[in-house]
Amino acid sequence: MSNSDAEVLTYPNWVFTMFAFIGFLLSVIPLPWHLEAWNTGTCLFMVWTGLACLNQFINSIIWTGNVINWAPVWCDISTRFMIGSAVAIPAASLCINRRLYYIATANAVTITKAERRRAVMVDLGIGIGIPVLEMVLQYIDQGHRFNIFEDIGCYPFTYNTWVAYVVDVTWPLAIGCVSAVYCILSIRSFNKRRAQFKELLSANNNLNSNRYFRLMCLAATEICCTIPLSCWSIYLNVTSEPIQPWKGWDDTHSNFSRVGQYPSVIWHLNKGTAISLETSRWFVVFCSLVFFAYFGFADEARKNYRAAIDSVAKRVGLSTGGSFGTTLWSSTG
Repeated sequence: MSNSDAEVLTYPNWVFTMFAFIGFLLSVIPLPWHLEAWNTGTCLFMVWTGLACLNQFINSIIWTGNVINWAPVWCDISTRFMIGSAVAIPAASLCINRRLYYIATANAVTITKAERRRAVMVDLGIGIGIPVLEMVLQYIDQGHRFNIFEDIGCYPFTYNTWVAYVVDVTWPLAIGCVSAVYCILSIRSFNKRRAQFKELLSANNNLNSNRYFRLMCLAATEICCTIPLSCWSIYLNVTSEPIQPWKGWDDTHSNFSRVGQYPSVIWHLNKGTAISLETSRWFVVFCSLVFFAYFGFADEARKNYRAAIDSVAKRVGLSTGGSFGTTLWSSTG
């Protein structure tokens, strides 16, 4: 590949570091009032996305301009989290779509506490249980401890065998497809039951029609990104190098303690590798920006921002009475 092709993918690493930290903040700012409303799928989406941005933020700082194995234990934790979050964000979207589907198809207007509790437990099983299971299963085909890429940091390594596609590579695509089915069924049910829809939403004190459609848009956007990216990732894995035969546990984990270290000039030589690495770390930042675009400017968000400003102003002795809050929020709304 020519040097000009590699240069297309380069930019100052501080740009990503800045956006990763912004993504972390944008994911956690709305978390308190969503926790109060017990929106399990939404909270899972925020937590996983925010922590994924924070993880990438830390890595981009530590390994800017070097590939030294400064913190092997951190890399073990960081890479395991990356494996889980790659499944967790689509799983959180699945939780959101499941909830929207059951609201759209509910026959009873009232929902009991037992049903709410059961729905939360199922969401936690999907949004936490599946990612943790994925973290464990990926170890089956983990060829060595981890890789370190300059400017990017720690990165998990999966040996390219057919086993990898069963225990790791295809999971985001499978979850995305199931989520897409729920999303389509929700839209179809909504179109059939428009008249009953408001009555069904009235049974959910923490959900109105505005938030329902914003949740649907968030989940649909995530699906539109997850499925194509997962297909592209599988294509890269299949075509970039031959799929190796599975020769057993001992062969796969031989020399397991090895750490691959790749300077920027090396990993930029392979355009497919460079695009794959950059896409994987920017994807979590994109998820945080999309989430904040849908929920960061909603009515409940503006009310909480206003309350926060009032609280800070009172602490420093400023008055927020009169037209201050009204003028500020009406001009920025």
